Amino acid sequence: AERLALITGSLAMTDAADADLVIEAVFEDMGLKQDLFRQLDALARAGAILATNTSGLDIDQIAAVTKRPQDVVGAHFFSPAHVMKLLEVVRASHTAPDVIVTLMDLGRRMGKTAVLARIYPGFIGNALFRNYTREAHFLVEDGALPHEVDAALKKFGYAMGIFAVHDMAGNDVGYQTRKAQMATRPADRRWNDLILKLCDQGRLGQKSGKGWYRYEKGDRTPHRDPELEQFIVEESARMGITRRPIGEAEILKRCLYGMVNEGARLLEKGIALRPSDIDITYITGYGFPAHQGGPMYMADRIGLA
Repeated sequence: AERLALITGSLAMTDAADADLVIEAVFEDMGLKQDLFRQLDALARAGAILATNTSGLDIDQIAAVTKRPQDVVGAHFFSPAHVMKLLEVVRASHTAPDVIVTLMDLGRRMGKTAVLARIYPGFIGNALFRNYTREAHFLVEDGALPHEVDAALKKFGYAMGIFAVHDMAGNDVGYQTRKAQMATRPADRRWNDLILKLCDQGRLGQKSGKGWYRYEKGDRTPHRDPELEQFIVEESARMGITRRPIGEAEILKRCLYGMVNEGARLLEKGIALRPSDIDITYITGYGFPAHQGGPMYMADRIGLA
């Protein structure tokens, strides 16, 4: 009660004028965030930290609309923020060192695990996650079924498989962004649009009663759906892919090694400071099985060869 009494709600931006730290958490739209930061720049007192909770947008572009880029920083709280321990602190090109120190310290005081990252599409966490999901989707096009991929991942130690996670979060998360990117994305690599097609069929996941699985009313248990599996088989044929049985070892290798390779790239580019930061991000933010030590630690155990 004492803590709740310290919280004041307001719909007036002017009430943020004397704050030491402002965290913006509107949805992922660059124009919207820039507009908000222009307002905050005019309002906030000198020396206030202006943080954005973006999960992957270019923070330099947000900082550029202010007269104080040194005070702009990424503070990516993983959702749901009251449960998840991870806080990605993202250093933009002009972020001042004292701003970084303040955010890292604040994270610790809030009981979070704070990891420092630099600007990169998806920062550390979502950059690796993108590779993990992409391979999982390719596996389904190549011959596996969603429940087979999920079973291998659960056996490895994940609490949930990736397709069950999609259904829980909602398959329409990021739908508009991905649709918009289709026109301009590079044509020299393989892409997966199955999840967009599921959305077009109204298969949004648990909230619509069907996604990669089907769900009984009032129950979150995923059940295999013959209709969905038939659709996947037909899509493979349409793409000219000859489906084949895919074993557990290949499922794990493709899902996990895609993450490891991206992690190596982040270290090479200096996006992450050290391999353990990537591991901590994955154990605290993405449910990577802790006994496996994280993707980079696991890679060291397996060996470069």
